[in-house]
Amino acid sequence: MIRPAFIAALAALLPATPSLADTLHAADRKDAIQAREGATPVAAFDILAAHAHRSGRIVTFHMTTAGAAGSVTPEPAGALGGAPVLSYVWPTSLDPAVVGFEAKSGILALAATSHPDFDDTPLFDENRDGDPANDGGDWHSHWVVLTADEGCPDGALGVRNIPEGAAPRLPATWPGLPLYIDSPGFTPLFDGPEISVSVGFADETGLPETAYDGVTAALRVNASVHAPLLCVEDVFDVASGDLSLPGRLK
Repeated sequence: MIRPAFIAALAALLPATPSLADTLHAADRKDAIQAREGATPVAAFDILAAHAHRSGRIVTFHMTTAGAAGSVTPEPAGALGGAPVLSYVWPTSLDPAVVGFEAKSGILALAATSHPDFDDTPLFDENRDGDPANDGGDWHSHWVVLTADEGCPDGALGVRNIPEGAAPRLPATWPGLPLYIDSPGFTPLFDGPEISVSVGFADETGLPETAYDGVTAALRVNASVHAPLLCVEDVFDVASGDLSLPGRLK
């Protein structure tokens, strides 16, 4: 017979049932960044609101769009060179060192991405078919460090490159690309117009008050597959309108 004390102990290990505050869409939250509707004709990337909230060492990032979030994915290019990437991005004021990158190395951003031409989550099998290398088109998460790169069109932002021979500090789940990118395996969740990603930090006491924003964007792999490897090609929408990071995570 299973003892009641054992059942109680097991129940204590299960995730808590989300509260009403956790299940509200970003657009319904009073402290969310409220955006102007109609900034982009692609409703799935037209931001209505962005929000982040914290429970201990877990932070959940939300974004609400005018259409069904995640319903649009890139058309494959057929090769890594020139491969398109679509993304929901939360730029933050956090130092990249918080998640394992070199300190003060750029803008730390959480991104949910889809790119069917390549897979950059070698430790995870998102579609559960037994092959961890064929599911780049499924939405998945990354921490990335963004910097302005003169090699990108018009000096746009790109994911920071790792020069040949360099050995910067990188997270344990770095996927092996010559970029400041992490593949931590945090699963993006979709609920109609809402996308949310919950991320864990090692130490809640070391997490400072954080500014954030919400962005939807297209990126593209350099056709020559060389530095700069991955550049922002088009910004569809910015929650604040000016990338001023007005959101505050206490």
